[in-house]
Amino acid sequence: MFLTIPAVDLKDGKCVQLRQGLETEVLLELKDPLGVAKRWERVGAPRLHVVDLDGAIKGMRVNEAILMDIVNEVGIPVQFGGGVRRIEDARKLLDFGVEKIIVGTMALENPVVLRGLVEKYGKDRVIVALDSRGGEVVVKGWKAGTGVVAKEVIRNFESYAREVLFTNVDMEGLMKGVNEVAIEEVVKASSLDVIVSGGVSSVEDIKKVRSLGAKGVVIGSALYTGKLDYKEALKVARGT
Repeated sequence: MFLTIPAVDLKDGKCVQLRQGLETEVLLELKDPLGVAKRWERVGAPRLHVVDLDGAIKGMRVNEAILMDIVNEVGIPVQFGGGVRRIEDARKLLDFGVEKIIVGTMALENPVVLRGLVEKYGKDRVIVALDSRGGEVVVKGWKAGTGVVAKEVIRNFESYAREVLFTNVDMEGLMKGVNEVAIEEVVKASSLDVIVSGGVSSVEDIKKVRSLGAKGVVIGSALYTGKLDYKEALKVARGT
């Protein structure tokens, strides 16, 4: 099943959308993140993509209470990331009820630390984030380069995860379409399921990503600005 996953990005207690992850480039702010999450559930979302942007950017999660409300009150699975840089944090969130934990910086710096998560929770509950800017994988809220490209390191995580979240930062929040070449390279580089984020802004984009062999897409700005209708996105996912 191909997944179309709405993004609920949290910052300062609000649901926001940023252009290319820049704090100064706020596209919109909504004051009721829980209400937003419930809305996506009502219209048929298979899962939610929740990110603590304060955690991703500053390394300190400040929106955990909102996350807990979403997990408690929304009946669909939640994949969560943003500032999860210690194995203890990942365990705490998984034990609380987060269905899938997204790890980026921690995974890139030392993939082996994920072994303990896999042994206790299984690979299905771990998603590795590979965020690419200018072809280079970036970490710590997209602020630090690693000197490697996603297609070269993705295989390192086959023992520790079932899915990879591949974000093309260059396209994030611009609503100008996806980078098909980059997506295809990552999909073909390993046996992991790839979920694509960054630039998905039309039904045609979703069809392109699906045709390249990815498992799904995360959609943010295009949904919140009305450029893409989520019901249409779901129809594409179902092949109707």
